[in-house]
This record gives sequence, structure tokens and C-alpha cells, in this order.
Amino acid sequence: MSSIPQSKDALEQAIRDAHAKLMCDYRAVPEHMTRELGLEGNVKGTQISVCDTVAYLIGWGQLVLKWHTLTSQDLPVDFPDTGFKWNQLGLLAQHFQREYIEWQYAALLDKLDTTTAQILTLIAHLSDDELYGEPWYETWTLGRMIQFNTSSPMKNIRTKVQRFKKGKGLR
Repeated sequence: MSSIPQSKDALEQAIRDAHAKLMCDYRAVPEHMTRELGLEGNVKGTQISVCDTVAYLIGWGQLVLKWHTLTSQDLPVDFPDTGFKWNQLGLLAQHFQREYIEWQYAALLDKLDTTTAQILTLIAHLSDDELYGEPWYETWTLGRMIQFNTSSPMKNIRTKVQRFKKGKGLR
């Protein structure tokens, strides 16, 4: 059985599960440690903080929502975002981190919760066919694009956060 969601229900469940597990790990990190560098960054050779990982997930989630809003209004979309190409994802990650650098940890977690809820609401209003019936961007379906930018990075980030916690003696 594939771990890649192939249906609306599977996509919703993958996002809910990844989000819930990651939030448990985030809540186990004391706020005074959340700005410490110590997690592998998205640009080779860089270190980021736990807060930076939250900003990264918020940024991608907000992009998913923006993409859908624009395409549903038949407006053009600059993929992945205006000013960035697909081969500049590390720079885009750093852009997200700068965008939320002043935010407190609790506010970042709240924004991640809200963004995830908005994505789940979006999915709830779409059919299986709209999500998986035909290519939405190049060869990728909308469901796959949502998964690429929500549950998949949540799982990857969770591994980094768990490594950070272990290195700090946290459970």
C-alpha cells in the first residue's frame, strides 16, 4: 500500500496525522530553545531554528492556498512564487523564515494550525475528481501538489525536530 494519498479522504488523513504528530513535538520544545540554531537548513550547510521550521511550513501552506485562489479565479500563478524558480527552493525557504522572524513561537504555532485548517477546509470543498482526476500543474494533480507542500514537509520537518529534541535531551 502506498503512503502517497490517492484520494480526498487519504489526503485529509495524511495532513491531519502529520500535523498532529508534529504539533506534539513542537509543544515539547521549550520556548527558550525555539530560536536556537541546530536543525539542518534548506540551503546546504545552513542551520535553522525550530521557529524557522514552523515558518517554512506556514509559508508553503499559504502558497498552496494562494495557488488555489488564483487558479480558481483564472488568474496566472508564478510557481512556486513570484521571484522564485523551482531550482531556488532554498532561497524561498529563507524568504519564509525572514517573513516570520519577529513572530513569537506561540503565534507561529497558531498560524500553522490556522493554515492547516484552511487547507483542510479547501480539500473538504473539493471532490476526489477535482483533487486527483486530472493534472492541475504540469503533470501533477492538485491533490499531489497539496500533499507535496503539506503532509510531506511536515513529516520531514518532524524528523529534524525530533533529532533536535534528542540532542537537547527532550522527550
